[in-house]
Amino acid sequence: MKSSQLAEGIARELSQQIAARQLAGGAHLGAQALADRFGVSRSPVREALKILCDAGVVEQKENRGFYVASFAGAGAPKASAAILEEQESPYQRIANDWRADLLPEEVTEQLLRDRYGVTKAQVQEILARAAREGWAERKAGYGWRLLSVARSPESFEQIYRFRMVIEPAAMIAPDYIVERRRLEELRTAQQRMLDYDIDHLPVEKLLEAGSHFHEELIKFSNNPYFHMSLVRVNQMRRLLEYRAAYTPQRFIEQCTQHLAILELLGRGEVIEASYAMKKHLHDALDRKKKLMLARGA
Repeated sequence: MKSSQLAEGIARELSQQIAARQLAGGAHLGAQALADRFGVSRSPVREALKILCDAGVVEQKENRGFYVASFAGAGAPKASAAILEEQESPYQRIANDWRADLLPEEVTEQLLRDRYGVTKAQVQEILARAAREGWAERKAGYGWRLLSVARSPESFEQIYRFRMVIEPAAMIAPDYIVERRRLEELRTAQQRMLDYDIDHLPVEKLLEAGSHFHEELIKFSNNPYFHMSLVRVNQMRRLLEYRAAYTPQRFIEQCTQHLAILELLGRGEVIEASYAMKKHLHDALDRKKKLMLARGA
């Protein structure tokens, strides 16, 4: 495995964290600490930091090491986004290859490390996430088994039609009670996506934020089975979501509709919010079906 492959992967992951403001401007990036975290030597870490330096995301201070650029809250995220868009994340690449039948049903961590140029720690994190999202499981002996769930447009449509039943219904359930504090937190998060996140975060983070919004709203039903069901189908549909072609405009429309639903709930217009949720999901299904068909899904 070439060190440059490792370095590019480490640079992408660090740039994600900088773009998401998980690493603040001025934060020190110790080469040894990063090497320990990624399970690699210091060499690919230093190479990754130089990639980020060239992009203006990280700055090197003489005799002091590497630091997140102090202007990362303003200009640097654009450079960070460019790095992120250079290629899909290893997780997305593996998910897309599994969808396209380019991977065997049974794989080992070493096979994935060699094929995708990722570290041991990265491949373990990828497989753990795939297991959480319902399309991979560890074999009783050695290796992993990839599962055939939500890999077709038909199963994707069935998931959305299920959501169109349970999410609007949950809103008009007798025990549905809106928590004002949580409602305001959701409103703030959606506005932050419009103001900042859409332009600076990778697609998978934006998709996770969308799922989180719906899962938090359904909690207001005070029925754990509604919430459990939605979490499960959201996990299953992500395998297909990563295949769709997403544009900033698609996320702007999503956030705008989310804010409209929150506004209705804030005014106590629950029936209207339920109808808006069903229309929101119906429109999302139509849009995503067209996107996947356009890409040959």
